[in-house]
Amino acid sequence: MKRLLLSMALAASVLVLVLVVRTLSFTSRQVAPAAMEPLTVDADAAAARLAGALRLKTVAASEGVPAEDEAFAGLHAYLAEHFPRVHAELKREPVGTHSLLYTWPGTDASLSPLLLVGHLDVVPVAPGTEESWAHPPFAGVVADGFVWGRGALDDKSSVLAQLEAVEALLAAGEKPRRTVMFAFGGDEEVGGLKGAVAIAALLKERGVRLESVLDEGGVIMSGTVPGVSAPVALVGTSEKGFTSVELKVKGEGGHSSMPPPRSAVGVLARAVAKVEDSPMPARLEGGSRELFLRVGPEMPFGMRLLFANLWLTEPLVVRQLTQKPTTNAAVRTTTAVTLFQGGVRDNVLPASARAVVNFRILPGDSVDGVLAHVRSVVDDSRVELGTLAFQSEPSPVSRTDTEAFGHLERTLRQVFPEVVVSSFLNVAATDSRHYVGLSDNVFRFFPVHLRAEDLARVHGKDERIAVTAHAQAVRFYAQYLRNAAR
Repeated sequence: MKRLLLSMALAASVLVLVLVVRTLSFTSRQVAPAAMEPLTVDADAAAARLAGALRLKTVAASEGVPAEDEAFAGLHAYLAEHFPRVHAELKREPVGTHSLLYTWPGTDASLSPLLLVGHLDVVPVAPGTEESWAHPPFAGVVADGFVWGRGALDDKSSVLAQLEAVEALLAAGEKPRRTVMFAFGGDEEVGGLKGAVAIAALLKERGVRLESVLDEGGVIMSGTVPGVSAPVALVGTSEKGFTSVELKVKGEGGHSSMPPPRSAVGVLARAVAKVEDSPMPARLEGGSRELFLRVGPEMPFGMRLLFANLWLTEPLVVRQLTQKPTTNAAVRTTTAVTLFQGGVRDNVLPASARAVVNFRILPGDSVDGVLAHVRSVVDDSRVELGTLAFQSEPSPVSRTDTEAFGHLERTLRQVFPEVVVSSFLNVAATDSRHYVGLSDNVFRFFPVHLRAEDLARVHGKDERIAVTAHAQAVRFYAQYLRNAAR
């Protein structure tokens, strides 16, 4: 017994030693780049130009509602008027009805081009809610240090900041060595099928292979990572997929006074309950794992110990992350019942019932895998299963040990020296997914510092961006082009 206890004590001591040594060697991965090159930005003038773009109601077509064609045409003309150097020196190609592709030729044709992505369309404002906004959603007001309006964050600010950056670089006489392209889709908010898909197809047809892609996605956030006091720049290196599974049950219609043992609604309800009760497995995958490897060294010792030793602590970490919806979404394919239909009157048995369950798919899972999971869980021949037409596979995970990510990381630390740069898993869909076949380096990041309460403004009321934040975004894109394209 003494020998056993001694062996156990020795094993425990060795384990503690390993944990401590690994924690002490778990040091910061943040780069310390040279100072950024100066760039003069007239913040007020840039804010005024963004405000003008927000006044154009560029809502894409959806569900039988036509697009605002005149607004898109007006925006195209507005960009040409307010960015004259861009339109004089870059090649501009309309793609489809509402999208634009710009090409800034580099001096070295042997280098693969960069692609910066944004979108011109915005989501509509719910009818009847306009009066609840501090400023009308399509008035493009600059007030109290902010630019207000639909698209101020998603995503006209990104488009305008990119064009501001190029206009400034052209004014300074700068020219890229690597060709730079800008793809501005006109229907990102409804899937990008006529915008980004068409642009990607055009580039593929021309045999273009991209060095990297930079689209909207993560932002700079404070207070979102426990134990990290510094703001964290969350760069999306992967993106979840999307599919909606439809469940249908046919039953005997008739009067409710003589019901069968199980109605169509009852069968369907049991099936949906099974799906909700059996979520897909949780795990640290891709960007979510690397998030902790990058921010972990910035934490106090106790938390550093946890993330420095994921080989041992991963089950504990994953279990903790699944307790909140926001973090649960980062570690598993999520299950959300969004539609349940059946019956027209309270005394009539429905002849059929239908439900739709939406899944946001973790990298490593797949659309087919989701459908197989639902089929296995439901295990009822009375329930017909299928997927709706709109779906996408999760993106590949872009590596962070590449020169392409290094350019982005260095730029962030130059423009925002206080930030901790980290990869993460983008849980929402962006146009970037349509370009993954053209590059191994696809990143999702919009250079703006937001507070947690600002996230509700995206697609919500009182969307806005600080005048100073928009100017910093201009500086970011200019410095990124200097780092990555020169």
